[in-house]
Order: sequence, then structure tokens, then C-alpha cells
Amino acid sequence: MKNINFNIKRIGLTAVISAFMLTGCSDYLDQEPQDSVTEAVYFKTPEQFEAAANFFYRATFGYVAGSDGGDESSDLSGNITEQPTYVSGNKPVPTSDGIWSSNYNQLREANQLIEKAAEYEGDQSDIETFVATAHFFRAWNHYKLLLRFGGVPIVTRSLDVSSEELYGPRNSRYEVIYQILSDLDVAIDGLPSENSIGDTEKGKLSSEAAKSLKARISLYAATYEKYVGTATDGDGTTVGAGSAKPADYPSVQELFEDAKQNASEVMNSGAYELWDHRAELGDRNLYYLFTLEDGSNPAGLTKADNREFIIYTVYDYTLRQIRQNISHSKPYTPSRKLMDMYLCEDGLPVQYSSVFEGYDKMNSEFQNRDNRLTSFVYEPIVQYWGHGANVDGGGAQYGVDFEDAGTGFDYRYVPQLLNPSGGRGVGYQGVKFVTEHKLRETREESFNFPYLRYAEVLLTYAEATVELGGGAISDADLDISINKIRERSNVAPLTNALISPYSDLTMLGEIRRERAIELFGESQRFDDLKRWGIAEGELNHDLTLNYVDGTEFETALNPKNPTDLIYNPSGFSYGTTSSEKSISTYSGIANVKPGALIFDIKGNRNFSIKNYVDPIPSDQIRLNPELLQNPLW
Repeated sequence: MKNINFNIKRIGLTAVISAFMLTGCSDYLDQEPQDSVTEAVYFKTPEQFEAAANFFYRATFGYVAGSDGGDESSDLSGNITEQPTYVSGNKPVPTSDGIWSSNYNQLREANQLIEKAAEYEGDQSDIETFVATAHFFRAWNHYKLLLRFGGVPIVTRSLDVSSEELYGPRNSRYEVIYQILSDLDVAIDGLPSENSIGDTEKGKLSSEAAKSLKARISLYAATYEKYVGTATDGDGTTVGAGSAKPADYPSVQELFEDAKQNASEVMNSGAYELWDHRAELGDRNLYYLFTLEDGSNPAGLTKADNREFIIYTVYDYTLRQIRQNISHSKPYTPSRKLMDMYLCEDGLPVQYSSVFEGYDKMNSEFQNRDNRLTSFVYEPIVQYWGHGANVDGGGAQYGVDFEDAGTGFDYRYVPQLLNPSGGRGVGYQGVKFVTEHKLRETREESFNFPYLRYAEVLLTYAEATVELGGGAISDADLDISINKIRERSNVAPLTNALISPYSDLTMLGEIRRERAIELFGESQRFDDLKRWGIAEGELNHDLTLNYVDGTEFETALNPKNPTDLIYNPSGFSYGTTSSEKSISTYSGIANVKPGALIFDIKGNRNFSIKNYVDPIPSDQIRLNPELLQNPLW
């Protein structure tokens, strides 16, 4: 029998011990399968508990972060390849759902280890780390289900076909959050400090990693309750999961305090630091953080130099390549809105900065800007390496001039402004997570992928602080959080004095701006907009790209084919903007002016409160009618 979309007979201990986990240690990579081992003879030694715990990493972090779209079709993204787009609001109710099935499958494995630990006859301290690891992953899987569906059935034991959880109702989102935070407390107490984890085991979880995740989830829970409330819960009787709260569920204030406290403890631990190699890598410093491998950058930095990633998937060229189409597809392309959200070097947005050079020339808007722009977005007619043997001329030959590469290729980047074909890489070209490695073909990339990194901890601290302050935050708190991120981006610090002359700039708005810029492409934008209760106001506008009317783009010739213009207005059926329009609920975001290329019209973008939670798959409701569908689905 199937339910909660997993096959109980199929998902068992054999899967745990026959799979392997990837960390920095080759011993784990080279584990031999033990297909003959069964539950009856397993979980007898600490080594067996460790092998079972190691499986969770590969099972749960077995896909590339961002491979679920990297914020595609959001207000910040110039990509609209998926049809229907998520932002269209007309996603049909699916019969099945991969998030539902995979996370419930993985919950069984975590629960099994926790149960077997209670029966273990040896010294409990010998398996404490592995039990804490299981609690972390139980929290993680419930968290992924919460983000997708709101309240879901909580599963804290391994089930069989007669288990009542298979046929019971959903728990509320508040009950799920309470369970997640409780599991993370166990993980925090039982996991080792990051400072005690040796180089050969980097990638394994630490107590600071669990605190970082708890800070994220506490912030999520607090803001969702503050700004959305019970609007997506349903009554729990005829529709939805309801709004029941455990007796000692924390208040919004307490959740904000918990987020700030956990973030602060991670910040004070000394376990992590921001990647900052501007001296060696220049204004593309951040690009190399997300493509870091041996031989992947001109300074010869390696993964050992990265102390920013906290929770991440570890890949290896020999033992575990990414095997997904990342570099070739180049999915992380910015929209006009994101391009204008990037700050100028003086710390001000484009509409107020005295050093912003406008849009008249193809390169104007790239001057005096945030290094996150220059790291992740190609500047027109500037030379960039391709990757592998011959993609876009082939990968980087550091220390060699482009003209001396021996390929005969013209490495200058020319914007694609001829037509919207493919729905990706039009207008601007984003290259976050796109390698320039000479020896990496598409699908062979092997850089690590982050699920949570230290920059986010700093952002969480700042956001929780400004929420607790009723919109106010001190310069001192900004300096230990947001301004560390701005400094490594070559942006002047955010201060109360900096924004005070501008009535439409607020501290909460600027901190949210920083989060949008810093985490773009890391699949958090939709969840952020929903927890802030502003998704409809941010998403349902024309999606625009480059300013073309009245700019150099109108008449510029393609330097690689001088008989052709770079821009073909007849290729874009939606034309360009004809008037200035606000595109954000936050008035501090620059308006879109006339002359911007329209890539998708607001008529195609109909996100609503209904879309704050996805529908329960119809197969699950058929198997268990107690699973009430979410409101409006």
C-alpha cells in the first residue's frame, strides 16, 4: 500500500547502507555497498549509526541548490522558461509532487535512526552526533514541506501500513514549526562545533549550522505570522490545516528574539567568515565563490579557502560531479528591477546616487556599482572566458590575454536582444553558478552548492533586529551585520544618516533590498515575498529588461557581425514601456521609466494569496480523505 507517497516496503534500511555520503573525506566517498545487511543486524555499533547518518546528506542534499529554478519567473529574474510559470498563479493541482514524496521518504530514514538509538545498548555518547544529525534532517524535511504546503502531517516515527499518521489529518503550520524548532534544539545540543570539525570532514553539520537554520526558520515563522497571519490556514474542518497552536508556542516577539539570538551566537562563534578576496580577484570576487574548485580562479584559491558556506552540498570532480545542466543553461539572469536594486558605490540606489551614470550607453549602468552586479552579470562588449574545451571559446587560461588564447574566438559578450526565444539569457546575462573552468564541460561542474551561508546569518540578524526595533536599527548593529556584506561588495555602509534625507527609504526596506540582492538565484525570493505578505504587489507587474529606446542599443552594431544591429525591436511583441511606473510596494525601489524592453506582461502574472501555499497532491487526498485541500485550490 502507498500513502504519504512513499512505498514502505521499498524504503528501508538497505537504502541507507547501500548509498554513500559525500563530505571532504574520501573514506566516505569510497564506501562499499552492503546490500545484504538488514535492519535485524544493523544499528549495533557506533560505526553503523554513523553510516546511516551519512546517508542523510546525500539523500537530502542530493540536488543542486537552485536547480529548482533559482528564482525563475520572480520579479528579480529575466527567465521565464517554465510554462506555466509559477508567477502566473494558474498552476494546476498535481496528482503527485516530488517535494511531498521525497521529504516524507527521508523522514522515515531519520525517524528510524532516532528509534534505533533509543534501543542502543552501548554508550549513548558514542552515537550522540548521529542522533543529532537525524534530528536536524527531520527538521529540514518538515521545513521543506512547510514552505510548500503550509501545515502537513507531522511524522516523528517510522511508519508501517497500519500507522495512524497515514490516515490522519494535517497538523497546522504552527504545530509543524514547533516540531521543527524542537528538533533543531536537539541538533544544536548534540552536534559538534564547526571549530572542532577537521578539514577532512568539512561539509558535515555543526551546532552552528543548526543554529543558523533555527535563526532562519524563527524569522520565517515570525514574519509569516506578522504579515500573513492565518490567511492561508483554512479552518481545518472543511479546508486547509487550521490554525491550532501548541500551548507554549512562542509569540512573534519571541520568535524574532530567537532568530536574533541564534544568529548572534553564530556570528560570535568565529566559525565562519565572509569570502572576501577582492585583493586577488578584483570586482569579480564573488563570482569565484560560487564556482570554487581547484584551477577555477586566477588566484589559485580552493574550497579550503571558503569559510562562508554553512549548510551545503559537497561535490568532487572525480567522485561526485553535479551532473546537471548549469553552466550551459546560464539560468541566473536579472530583470530590470534587480539591475536597479543593485546599489552604487556610494551606498545609494540608482535614483539618488550622484555616481550613477544612467543608461545612455550600453555600459553606463555598470559603472560605479555594487560588485555583486559586476560579479554576476556580464557587461556588454567586455571579454569573458567560456568553459570546457570549446563552449563560448573555451575555459579560462589565466595569465594569458584573450587574444593569445589560441582559439580564434571573439570573447566579447554581446547581449541577446533579437528575440525572446528560449525565455532565458535575453537582455542581460547572469552567471552566478556558471563555471569558467578550462577542464569542466557542462554537467561536470564540481563546485559546492550552498543551502545556507554566513551572509544570510548576517541578514537574518539585521532583519530580526529592525523588526524588534519597530523599524529602527542602530548603526552599530548594521556594522556587525549588513555592512560587512556591503563592504565586500565595494558599497558604502548603510547608516541612519545615509538614508535620512530620502523620505521613501526605510531601514526595513533597505535590509530587505540587501537580502534580495545577496541571495538572488538561491531560491529564496518567492518564500521571502510570501512571508512578508507582499508577493502580489511585487510579482504582478510587467517584467522588463534593458532600456533600449533612446539608448545606444537602438543603433549599436554587433561587433562580431558588423552588418547586424544588436537590438531587433520587431522581435519582441510586447514592445517597450511607454510611461514611468512603480513596480514595488516599497517606494525606495526605482520606478521603471519609458523605453524598457517588456519581456513578460503583467496580464500573465496573477499571483495571489492562494499561491502562498501549493495544493496537496490529489493522489494523497484520494488515499487519505482526511488531508483537506488548501484554501482556494
